[in-house]
Amino acid sequence: VRKEVVLQPWELRPFLNHADQMAALDYIVAIESDIFIPTYGGNMAKAVEGHRRYLGFKTTIILEREGALIKSIDDYRNGILDWDEFSLLVKRIHEDRDGKPTRRKENPDKPRYEDFFYSNPQECFATHQQPLEDTFLTIAVLILLVIFCVFLFLSFLL
Repeated sequence: VRKEVVLQPWELRPFLNHADQMAALDYIVAIESDIFIPTYGGNMAKAVEGHRRYLGFKTTIILEREGALIKSIDDYRNGILDWDEFSLLVKRIHEDRDGKPTRRKENPDKPRYEDFFYSNPQECFATHQQPLEDTFLTIAVLILLVIFCVFLFLSFLL
């Protein structure tokens, strides 16, 4: 679902010349949707992915855009696979890519290739024996998320 589907044209009109407000609408729709499938893996998609994880691991399907999915699409288009085989392959390729809890990949030698904190804020998720410093970190991230939402809301109003 896109904001253009949820809102009437007259409701969108005040925001059309304000890219930041349109982005805020996109963010709200993405957070509130039942399932989120980002079409592009940019910063907005990563922020939404992390926010949805923080909100209880709402289903977020991260597309496999490289090898297996592209080959499956090509095979389906070329008639090598029928719809049932293609559908089964797509489901198998994505069965572990749905926003479930995962450990964030860390790479001390190449931090640029680590998972972004805001797309997978694993340190903020409660555990059975959560140390006090983790509780403070959770509160700090929650405060940052509230500030971010207030900023989005204010930019939406302006």
